[in-house]
Amino acid sequence: MNVDAIRQDFPILKDLIYLDSASTSLTPEPVLEVVLDYYRHYRANVGRGVYRSAMLAEQRYREAHRKVGDLIGAKVGTLVFTRNATESINMVAGGLKWRKGDKVVTTLVEHHSNLLPWMRCRERGVDLKLVVPDRQGMLCLEDFEEAIEDGTRLVALSQLSNVLGSVLPMEEISQICRERGAQMLVDGAQSVPHMPVKVKDLDCDFLCFSGHKMLGPTGTGALWIRDEEDIEPLLAGGGMVEEGTLQGYRRKKGFEGLEAGSPDVAGGIGLGAAADYLLRLGMEDILAHEARLTKRLLQGLQEIKSVCIYGPLDLQDRGGVVSFNLEGQNPHHVAMMLDQAAGIAVRSGHHCCMPLMRHLGLPEGTVRASLYLYNTEEEVDELLRTVGMIARVA
Repeated sequence: MNVDAIRQDFPILKDLIYLDSASTSLTPEPVLEVVLDYYRHYRANVGRGVYRSAMLAEQRYREAHRKVGDLIGAKVGTLVFTRNATESINMVAGGLKWRKGDKVVTTLVEHHSNLLPWMRCRERGVDLKLVVPDRQGMLCLEDFEEAIEDGTRLVALSQLSNVLGSVLPMEEISQICRERGAQMLVDGAQSVPHMPVKVKDLDCDFLCFSGHKMLGPTGTGALWIRDEEDIEPLLAGGGMVEEGTLQGYRRKKGFEGLEAGSPDVAGGIGLGAAADYLLRLGMEDILAHEARLTKRLLQGLQEIKSVCIYGPLDLQDRGGVVSFNLEGQNPHHVAMMLDQAAGIAVRSGHHCCMPLMRHLGLPEGTVRASLYLYNTEEEVDELLRTVGMIARVA
């Protein structure tokens, strides 16, 4: 993978060391070009017109669904475009036909987007069970074997933690779900952009992810559903009706029946282009590149005495999301100093995981550096140099 060539597609990197891709990734020129091409040359709504530009928009919007489906190996099932992973999870939480006493299992490590929707389900008589990590934030398979009981309705888990970088053994957890009759939702917001993820391997029922974390436009995302009959649409309205009368309506099959209203056509086409970009580079190569950078970052941080790292140190158990603190330093102050001293952009605070931070005893949160395909060893070294400098002057 030629990182120097890749960086030519991201002109913003000329003046910035961007280490916050877990929050939102940068967008390459080829994705921007297809979005602008839509607005400049064939802007029209989809599923409504039969004139030339409308038909072209329809064709490319449908093709974008196929491209995003290819990224996750979605040869079966239904892939729906959403605004983000949050909306996708809420589609499942709001669309499943719950019965009083149904149980959802999730973890204390989850992003708020994969925790709050299930907390709201309590109002509908759903029981919520949380798998609690140890003080290092680690979860083990035995915890899931105990938590996922016969009769559990749904297990909802993030494949890769946006705080700790830890990766869950999803295939093994999926097997437990199958044995006990539970459906499984995988929050792939952090995993799908960074590693090979295939729905067949996960053997899940739902997989969601966000476009803005995988080089796509903001306000885009996807939800893959094994069986679209499992959920009711989150919205009802234009574009999703096969037939409608005053007595009722019948929704369309496929993604159209779950995408009511005028969609973000340009965003969807851009998301398809982002999936194309990732597939051209190769997800295995992206994973290997990030692993090299992560190893360099972890080793360097361990050499700075006042640094505390959260999450696993073994590369086999983690991705390129690294949370740390400097002893006695507020994480926001550290992040500001990194920006002011070296133009380094990192995230600081709770990372939308307040219950986890409280469990870990981190009221101010952490500093988080997250790596992606456009980052370099030189950028990692500059981060380490600057963190070391901050540690020395503190």
